[in-house]
Amino acid sequence: MPDGRIRTLIVEADPMTAEAHSVYVEKLAGFTVSGVTHTGAQCLRQLTRDDHDLVLLDLTLPDMTGFDVCRTLRCRGAVPDIIAVTAARDVATVRTAVAYGAVQYLVKPFGFAAFRSRLECYAAFRSELMLGRTGPIGQREVDAALAALRPGTTLWPEQPKGTSIATLDAVVAYLRQAAGPMSADEIASAVGLSRVTARRYLERLTDQRLTSRTQRYGRPGRPEHLYQWRDVRVASTR
Repeated sequence: MPDGRIRTLIVEADPMTAEAHSVYVEKLAGFTVSGVTHTGAQCLRQLTRDDHDLVLLDLTLPDMTGFDVCRTLRCRGAVPDIIAVTAARDVATVRTAVAYGAVQYLVKPFGFAAFRSRLECYAAFRSELMLGRTGPIGQREVDAALAALRPGTTLWPEQPKGTSIATLDAVVAYLRQAAGPMSADEIASAVGLSRVTARRYLERLTDQRLTSRTQRYGRPGRPEHLYQWRDVRVASTR
């Protein structure tokens, strides 16, 4: 990913739907449309010629099924991550999509909120696994990565005493739009919290590896902690 964004190939039989999905992708920070195709053959040529990190794969294509595409990719070896996009709701199709390695399953029709939820979960999954890194990981890291794929999963599996989801959402929203690292004092002032409360949320987010923490020197007293929302775009070095 030369510019750090998750390169997303859209494979959709209907051109108007493909265009809508392209617009959705480009609205999401950390993602970019790396190609649009309308048939399985075009998709396979794209994946041979160019690099893509994620494929939004329509399972009903005019020349072959999405599963045919997956089968061919498996025979080739390297397979990009796939999100199945389909109107099919039967158990057999869902089970087959999972068997072929789909990391998400989007049921048509859907709006932007559902689309964003699945792709943001996928980005969190990439971040948790730090794609491109080598070496073993522990059960905790595996569990965190798989949990990230589930829409609606709380950032804190067990809500700490004295905290609230609404306040957490406010802190996260501010961090995500901030231009750079912010101190607990700055975040507390912006969100309307005490410094101690803001620091508690920030430290918890850091423990969950959703924020990075650095230190700012040059002022009297102890170094000041700065917090920044982790950019999931750097999770892969491919």
